[in-house]
Amino acid sequence: MGIRSTLSKPLASYVVRQQKKWSARPGEYQKKVFDELIRKAAATKFGKDHGFADIKNFKDFQENVPIRDYEQLSPYVKQVVEGNSDILWPGKPEYFAKTSGTTSGTKYIPITKDSIPNHINSAKNALLSYVHETGKSQFLDGKLIFLSGSPILTQKAGINTGRLSGIVNHHVPGYLRTNQMPSYETNCIEDWEEKLEKIIDETIDKDMSLISGIPPWVQMYFDRIQARTGKKIKDVFPNFELFVYGGVNFEPYKAKLYESIGKRVDSVETYPASEGFIAYQDSQTEEGLLLLANSGIFFEFVPADEYFNEKPTRLTIDEVEVGVNYAVVLSNNAGLWGYSIGDTVKFVSKYPHRLLVTGRIKHFISAFGEHVIGEEVEKAMKFTLEKFTEAEIVEFTVAPQVTPTEGLPLHEWYIEFSNAPSDLKAFEKELNSQLQKLNTYYDDLLSGNILRNLEVIELKRDSFINYMKSQGKLGGQNKVPRLSNDRKIADALINYRV
Repeated sequence: MGIRSTLSKPLASYVVRQQKKWSARPGEYQKKVFDELIRKAAATKFGKDHGFADIKNFKDFQENVPIRDYEQLSPYVKQVVEGNSDILWPGKPEYFAKTSGTTSGTKYIPITKDSIPNHINSAKNALLSYVHETGKSQFLDGKLIFLSGSPILTQKAGINTGRLSGIVNHHVPGYLRTNQMPSYETNCIEDWEEKLEKIIDETIDKDMSLISGIPPWVQMYFDRIQARTGKKIKDVFPNFELFVYGGVNFEPYKAKLYESIGKRVDSVETYPASEGFIAYQDSQTEEGLLLLANSGIFFEFVPADEYFNEKPTRLTIDEVEVGVNYAVVLSNNAGLWGYSIGDTVKFVSKYPHRLLVTGRIKHFISAFGEHVIGEEVEKAMKFTLEKFTEAEIVEFTVAPQVTPTEGLPLHEWYIEFSNAPSDLKAFEKELNSQLQKLNTYYDDLLSGNILRNLEVIELKRDSFINYMKSQGKLGGQNKVPRLSNDRKIADALINYRV
């Protein structure tokens, strides 16, 4: 064993001991976080505008601070971007994480000196939790690849600005830099396909032990390696043993990824966002991701079915229930207050609080009142694939068809198969049946002849890659929405049908 793998074990033991303390009493630690946030920001412009000096508890905070999304918080963010100090958090941010907004164009999410540890330490602790539970640490001695965005940063009012993954790249601990891949120069290449070929050039003959990235782009990396070598990934990288991912549900990609690898490998799921690192998988045996209750973020949870109400219920960590879909709202030491990140989650356990990411609050289909969400279409696909074991998918998305050329309206499922089912009509029927079981409103609409059964539209090979390329979103941290309530994506994808 090398020095990294040896030293990681006592560090992992310490991290997990601390983790057990705050995860057993998350409400207590969340109160400490809350009190510290209010105290530190009381003299900021936002704090003065919202009476932070008089806030004594969460109830006061609720009365003073409404839930906001980026567009609603943007007047304050704009002042920070213009170079003003003490607006949302004391001083100025260290970075702006630049990301795309649906209605606001480019979003600039502040990252402060106080919030950087949340992003960096959480990723490290996810790996150390794995080391502690499994006893496996030798992967730390091999080469580690992080398929991410460019680390090149620009300036905005004197503040370094770039993609979150690029910012985080500048904070990789020194002891990991010597075995981190790809090289800095290659990571700076903006064109994804050019960058991918260079990554393969640099890694194909290396002892890769950990691979991290969003599943569809990791799959593309594997596909290109197999095209060059004619070998399974396990034969190219015999010591590859840990896959780290986040951003999308792994289930739809799992079968094809493992088939490409040629064996099962352990995986660790993370839940990072530009607004903060929210949760990570702390166990290989327990379901869900551990909510980080002691990392500079104060969480609120709004029942998803109340989210668009004028005054929705806002719950603390101790008030949530298992099995309910909640919209995530956070306040943090980067200066986000009552901020809706747009994600929905569902807790699968309490004390410790572990959750599943179930979708996006604005990503649903309810063209007919069915309110089908991401979790439901992903589960319907998962259960169908379990019955059609020969079928493998590359990617899929779902959209309503309100005005078909004939017949009743329906849901259209745009699917790119790497291996199509032997009977597509039977697959389609099973998919429809699974969605009926998961969503009673959808079932009622079918029974009432408001909708007809869903239709699978099979897409050509590389359809989603070509679509993402056409949108300028190929690679990096970009991902295809699992479903939409409009036809913007569907109308583009129809051109790729088989």
